[in-house]
Amino acid sequence: MEIVRSHRQLAAAAGGGGGGQGALPTYRTAPQLEVRLEEFELFAIDRLRVLKGISDGLSRGKKPEEMEKLVSELCKTHMRHQDPAETLNKDIISHFVLRLVYCRTEELRKWFLSMETTLFRYRFRIESPESQRMLMTEFQLPYKALPHSEFEAVKDKLTQVARSMGQSASVESLFFKVPFQEVPDLVASRRVYLSKGYAYVAMSQVVSLVVTQFRCNISKALVLTNRKWTATIKEQEKDRLTPIVEALSNAYFGPDYSQPKDAAEISLKDIDQLAKSSFPLCMRHMLDKLRENHHLKHGGRMQFGLFLKGAGLKLEDALAFWRAEFSQKVGSERFDKEYAYSIRHNYGKEGKRTDYTPYSCQKIISATPGVGDHHGCPYRHFGEENLRAALNRMGVSGHALEEIMDKVKNRHYQLACTLTFEATHGVSCDSGINHPNQYFSESQKILRDKNQTVENRSAT
Repeated sequence: MEIVRSHRQLAAAAGGGGGGQGALPTYRTAPQLEVRLEEFELFAIDRLRVLKGISDGLSRGKKPEEMEKLVSELCKTHMRHQDPAETLNKDIISHFVLRLVYCRTEELRKWFLSMETTLFRYRFRIESPESQRMLMTEFQLPYKALPHSEFEAVKDKLTQVARSMGQSASVESLFFKVPFQEVPDLVASRRVYLSKGYAYVAMSQVVSLVVTQFRCNISKALVLTNRKWTATIKEQEKDRLTPIVEALSNAYFGPDYSQPKDAAEISLKDIDQLAKSSFPLCMRHMLDKLRENHHLKHGGRMQFGLFLKGAGLKLEDALAFWRAEFSQKVGSERFDKEYAYSIRHNYGKEGKRTDYTPYSCQKIISATPGVGDHHGCPYRHFGEENLRAALNRMGVSGHALEEIMDKVKNRHYQLACTLTFEATHGVSCDSGINHPNQYFSESQKILRDKNQTVENRSAT
């Protein structure tokens, strides 16, 4: 796959992607395509929206039928192309771009492999039986259909398995006899008949066979891609592709909150009350430490200061806020000399006059706070005892607290924050929390609606 700045040369994706037009690609070899730099990034972003949607669905414990519907909706929303004939090319290109993005560390490879496998699983399930059999052939699976005589010999056993899963007494007639280790998910959930080291897999269950092979292929390919990236691509493309590749794994796709939503403003006197009602845990923690120590290191000042800006704190009030705290430790003169400039700079009033954007959850989670730092994500960077105590202070306890801690243990930090939002506001947040200013904005909207309801009742 060659990246160009000019016109993209159309090519048949069937050979490169492993599947003809309309078929499900297997991504075994990179396509022989020229791709414009803009498409390289935009296609990857669209696919990343799909994978992150899948990740959120899995984290929320959605059932298989719910996941199938979710995957279908995500693909319709993000994976189509304005030219229908180009949809397959977009699918293949976006996979190989993200393979490059996520090959670079063990953690990134693990996440990408899991999400791509899940995406493939549910896409395979909605393929026609004919297409499914074609994909089995393409993966060169060495399994033949069970002969009629052997099928009749084990039919009663197969019927018992079907009944144990709540299926009708009639059993499918097409089965494959495979080594049990090839279908670990079916064995673990007791959905296959086992005999002498073999599992009897129905045609409706072959997704497990195909997905196992798909996962194995992608896993090996990620390791090989990482070697190429490290050995040649990273350095060769340092001025063009490398910055895009390195940024995509931490990409945030929501509003930038560089300007307060709905032209909202907050005043100095309201900050402490707003912190209790509407600040996410990361921002509450930094405000507490600022009040306690009258100081925050650079990382904390950037994260918290830009959040306050996005929430609606004007420059004059921001200067007064930081001066009131820092002057208690360093004095007003030193504050004006060493710290005021950076605050004005964040508001686009100094230097290049850049209007700086508040940090997204992804950026905050990827931070590496040092000793004495208070920025970062509490769900990732706090110890369990400190996190439990902090959540207790927000009024979170019982089952809600344990559910949050479970998400933290499984490294679903944004979902843990979403569950905290739901627990403290008594509402569902299906979109998930992806940005501290989103948390603040959604919280304020809920509180305004509640106050309006109370006022309406009082008026009547």
